[in-house]
This record gives sequence, C-alpha cells and structure tokens, in this order.
Amino acid sequence: MGKAGKNKRSRQSYQYHAISFKLSRGQYRSLKNYCKARHTTPIKLIKRSIARFISNYEYEVPPELYVTENQLLLFDDEQS
Repeated sequence: MGKAGKNKRSRQSYQYHAISFKLSRGQYRSLKNYCKARHTTPIKLIKRSIARFISNYEYEVPPELYVTENQLLLFDDEQS
C-alpha cells in the first residue's frame, strides 16, 4: 500500500541573497574557457573559490582576523 499513514518531513526554508559584480570581456571569456576545460559552471567555480570565506564566519569573526592600524605599518621602511 501507500505511505498515507506517515507524516512527510517539512523542508527547511532558505533565504538567498543575490550578489552581482562586473567582469571585463576578457575576464568573462577567460572564466568561460576555464569552466569549459574543467567541466564546471562559473557559479560553482566562484562558490568553491570563496567557500572558506562564506562558511566559517556566519556568526562571529575571530579577533586575530581583524585588521588593525598597526598592521599597515609592516611594509613601511622606517629609518631610525
């Protein structure tokens, strides 16, 4: 018989946000050629590339990842 007696699990609802950016003609052509060679899509490639940034910091960013003013002086040549 059927599964009439069992309750169906409700699906979790997701909220998505669109992000857009522009590429030059050469950048877009390069992206398409790379994706064609790797048998993937541009969206999958971009999501895979930024995965470590979009999955680990949903609620809190560790203090050591914040940039401070002192870090900007690392590359200055100070003559004492």
